[in-house]
Amino acid sequence: MESSIPVSTKSERRWRSKPLQTSKPSLVLAFFSCFAWLYVAGRLWQDAENRTLLSNLLKRNTAQGPKFLTVEDKLVVLGCKDLERRIVEAEMELTLAKSQGYLKNRLSENGSSGKKMLAVIGVYTGFGSHLKRKVFRGSWMPRGDALKKLEERGVVIRFVIGRSANRGDSLDRNIDSENRSTKDFLILEGHEEAQEELPKKVKSFFSTAVQTWDAEFYVKVDDNINLDLEGLIELLERRRSQDSAYIGCMKSGEVVTEEGKPWYEPDWWKFGDEKSYFRHASGSLLILSKNMARYIDINSASLKSYAHDDTSVGSWMMGVQATYIDDNRLCCSSIKQDKVCSLA
Repeated sequence: MESSIPVSTKSERRWRSKPLQTSKPSLVLAFFSCFAWLYVAGRLWQDAENRTLLSNLLKRNTAQGPKFLTVEDKLVVLGCKDLERRIVEAEMELTLAKSQGYLKNRLSENGSSGKKMLAVIGVYTGFGSHLKRKVFRGSWMPRGDALKKLEERGVVIRFVIGRSANRGDSLDRNIDSENRSTKDFLILEGHEEAQEELPKKVKSFFSTAVQTWDAEFYVKVDDNINLDLEGLIELLERRRSQDSAYIGCMKSGEVVTEEGKPWYEPDWWKFGDEKSYFRHASGSLLILSKNMARYIDINSASLKSYAHDDTSVGSWMMGVQATYIDDNRLCCSSIKQDKVCSLA
């Protein structure tokens, strides 16, 4: 029996003898296909970002556009306006009441006789100045019965301090305990004691003092000076009839414009091209007559405070008909023999 052997043709043998090869047109076509796919994907991504951006812009414009208020919204707006109007009216009535002499706590510590005092002297102090206060009480500042006798002469002296940032903490309790023993503090309940708050402290002091005592003069004293108390009393006695008095060691000087330096003034640009302070009393010891102190009390909410208490008071006095009295006996750093204060 004959076996059948498959016979291959010549062309088949030639095809099997050569390896399989990919044609160049196929490679070029695949490359352009990938490039086209990447291009289309990139455009679709960019279009998605553009749609997101346009959507956000549309939402923002819609939010900024006119809003239709409901009846409830209108009632809320009207209620807020009415409340704001009543607050303004209350502030105006309070200012008017202060200007007419309806002062809270007035004469509460001045006795029932209604006697007008010569002066209220406020000595600035701080939470860490306990030793300084002991030195003052042992030198020029009376204490105990001597302090009461001085008040009978018409002169009140108090250490002036605000409250701690953490109300009721050990700092406040220590001051309250010391005051119960010495009874020589004026505690500014609405003021937070801090070095950077001194301009607000001087405003609070004059406002509180004029509400508490009826006096001819109100004196602010720093705790870094020694005071000739009898000399100061004699000076004030001679000025007793002086109205609108602003008394002190008058000075002016360059405004410090560089941040970080001592006495830097953040509002330096308000002082003109020359950058020089206006005339004002040195902060170590300055005196205001009653009507000037009352002016500060009445307008305390609207008076601008600068970086330093002495320039702040000077700016307030520029707005009224104050009588500037430059007394070199109040220049505590001078070497003059008859001065009433000296650096401690």
